[in-house]
Amino acid sequence: MGVLKKFEQRLEGLVNGTFAKVFKSEVQPVEIAGALQRECDNNATIWNRERTVVPNDFIVELSAPDYERLSPYSGQLGDELSGMVRDYAKQQRYTFMGPIKVHLEKAEDLDTGLYRVRSRTLASSSSQAPAGPGAAPAGGQQRGGGYGYPPAAGAQAGAPAGAPPMPAAPPPGAARGPQARAQGPAGPLPGAQTRRWIEINGTRHQISRTTMVLGRSTDADVRIDDPGVSRRHCEIRTGTPSTIQDLGSTNGIVVDGQHTTRATLRDGSRIVVGSTTIIYRQAEG
Repeated sequence: MGVLKKFEQRLEGLVNGTFAKVFKSEVQPVEIAGALQRECDNNATIWNRERTVVPNDFIVELSAPDYERLSPYSGQLGDELSGMVRDYAKQQRYTFMGPIKVHLEKAEDLDTGLYRVRSRTLASSSSQAPAGPGAAPAGGQQRGGGYGYPPAAGAQAGAPAGAPPMPAAPPPGAARGPQARAQGPAGPLPGAQTRRWIEINGTRHQISRTTMVLGRSTDADVRIDDPGVSRRHCEIRTGTPSTIQDLGSTNGIVVDGQHTTRATLRDGSRIVVGSTTIIYRQAEG
């Protein structure tokens, strides 16, 4: 069972209790969970064959209305999201430099239903080397710049002596970004081809042509039986990078939390059409 599915199931038991109001907001907890997974993938840094370091401190920026709905439950929601990140890291064999924390913040420039995730790596004062896969040592010491927001206090020259080195400056030949774990210092394997597919409700649909039309029509390449989906709703176009284009649908598309008519896709991109969620995947080889 996937990490996101387990996360959803854990929350199901709380829907009629503490989290009842949370699920009335435009931004759903599972959307944030997916964004945190992508944040780990996109900021993975290879230290050596045994260690791929990812951020452990996350800021989730929400619109004012969504923040007001979610903030009263930020403690419990933060714990659930941190647990999801830990499970995902164990699955991907990622490593942390310190404890995992997820914080909610209000962003006045975001509209209802939109969110933004920032992250950084905070080292634990008790850790002289990255912790093992999925580990989260206690007693975090804030140090170093971030992958998405300003350095914490103590990040400059006055930082405590003996603090562990930060992955913001990885060893020579280290790789970063969504393909970091796959390529290593020597880059992608010669002649490797990119495989692309989408996942809808657990079903995989291979993308074998340069375009793929999604919609409710039987003429669509992938038919989606959802009343909120137009007959020819959107089209995925493969390339470097791959993109998705709205085809004049009634309800539009949401890609990685952003309402849009056209967007670039990356491995793990989350596409919402009507009430259906589509996960875009790609891999070398």
